[in-house]
Amino acid sequence: MPALSLLARPLFVLAVGAALAPLPALAQSPGFDATAPLPGNPGRGQVQGSNGLPALRANSGGGDAASGDPPPPGLRSGLSGAGLSGAQLSGLDTQVRSGGARTGGAGSANTAPTSLLRLRAAPPRRIGLSTRRITREATQVSPTALRLSPVVQAPVVGVPLPVAASTLGLITPGALLGNALRRPAPVDSAYAPLGLRLGSFTVLPAFTQFVGYDSNPDQTTPRAAKGSAALRSEGEVAFRSDWSAHELAGELRGGYSSFPETDQASRPNGAGSVRLRLDANRDLRFDVEGRFLVDTQRAGSPDLQAAVVSRPIVATYGTSVGATQSFNRLQVSLRGSVDRSEFEDARLSNGQTVIQSDRNMNQYSLRLRTAYEISPVVTPFVDLLADTRIYDSRRDQNGVRRDSDGVAITAGASFALTRFLTGEVSAGIQHRSYVDPTLKAIDAPLVNAALIWSASPLTTVRFNAVTGVTETSVAGSSGVLTDAVTLEVQHDLLRNLSITLGGALLSNDYQGARIKETGFSATARLDYRFNRWLTFRGSYIYQEINSSSAGSSFSDNTVLFGLRVNP
Repeated sequence: MPALSLLARPLFVLAVGAALAPLPALAQSPGFDATAPLPGNPGRGQVQGSNGLPALRANSGGGDAASGDPPPPGLRSGLSGAGLSGAQLSGLDTQVRSGGARTGGAGSANTAPTSLLRLRAAPPRRIGLSTRRITREATQVSPTALRLSPVVQAPVVGVPLPVAASTLGLITPGALLGNALRRPAPVDSAYAPLGLRLGSFTVLPAFTQFVGYDSNPDQTTPRAAKGSAALRSEGEVAFRSDWSAHELAGELRGGYSSFPETDQASRPNGAGSVRLRLDANRDLRFDVEGRFLVDTQRAGSPDLQAAVVSRPIVATYGTSVGATQSFNRLQVSLRGSVDRSEFEDARLSNGQTVIQSDRNMNQYSLRLRTAYEISPVVTPFVDLLADTRIYDSRRDQNGVRRDSDGVAITAGASFALTRFLTGEVSAGIQHRSYVDPTLKAIDAPLVNAALIWSASPLTTVRFNAVTGVTETSVAGSSGVLTDAVTLEVQHDLLRNLSITLGGALLSNDYQGARIKETGFSATARLDYRFNRWLTFRGSYIYQEINSSSAGSSFSDNTVLFGLRVNP
């Protein structure tokens, strides 16, 4: 064993020195014998050592067995610097052979070439901090921030829905069967617009131009109906903040319908809302909302019933401020709202003007909702609402004071029974009393629903129902009990081709007056997306209203074809 350790240490030092020396080019690889050097059976160029293990055969020349050259000076000096004595170096010289000559057997010994030792030595040390560089590349790359991912906009499609100025069915005047904001329908991500990045906001603009035909743009009686070509222009913008906390988002939309052959029927419309959410902490948040609605009155409306030159504009706008506090599974929210409605004066064909400023009013409301999460699937709630409506004019043109106060209570639940069916359903009762004793108080049920059913990955069904009491100027009537129901089915024929079918039912019951209206509308729409920013749209809309009031019934067919651009 001492002999083996004595041999191992020089060989290790020799390998280190060989790694530092330059590597000569080899003409050919050295050859080796496959004979296993077992004890008692040494291989060629080897002898049996004192411990019974094979050892290199000594050469008295101290150099190459073939040429007699001494070991290279660089190798010898390196070994001397390693602390080996002269005797050890001399013994090592007799065991190491440089070159590649085969010796042994009867007249030669198979020595280990110096070049082979250099090949077997450790590779040259790499210069630089490689480990640090690799770690830096792997761990110091900034991860992708989720809030910076592109926001995909779904195009607006579907049946026009009435817009509620307040909750619990308090619908704004002029919004029924209007072309207001509608819930976006899902679209394949490969064809959805990505939007524009402006600072910390993602902005989704869009413009649509339609050309078509309208059989009754005035929406008057069938005997007085006159068709016209229709030009419809729509512009909209949606935006959303990319803040890590809080959120500011909104949708603004406006349009204008032009009828060259019946210019008095041309009219604007628009709707929009802006919402701000402030997260005070994990359990408390504040919500602020601003909204507006612009629409027009139809000439045959019971509130107007006049041969107007153009359709009067009705504008409603308001704001809400609320707070929501969570106590574990219990959630309490309080929200206050202010809404204002303004009516444009109507101009008659004989030059006279119908004053409608007495219909301008403000509405103040306060809502309290208490909800308890039974499970992640079902969350029942109870809503309490109190509001008051105050007109600018103390009395209207008929000498009636129309200021009123209302209270309502509803109970319902929001649910997600499966990932295919989600929504909210509530029912209750409302009471509205009027300042003028000639106006009868209204007690009516409230039913509200908003359901989304994903029947399949290609088919989506939406159902909405809303009830409420709207204002009127009809003499003797205290208000209008309104019910509106819409059903919409969207099916994707291809990734970039979808068809939408829908219908809406409307009922207006003028309390205190013998006027009732029932309405129906149906729509079919086709959307073909060429790419993310260009879509072809074709639509057909049929609507009719049957009224017990003379001159208020009408039917209308509208066909439109256009292009939608999402820059």
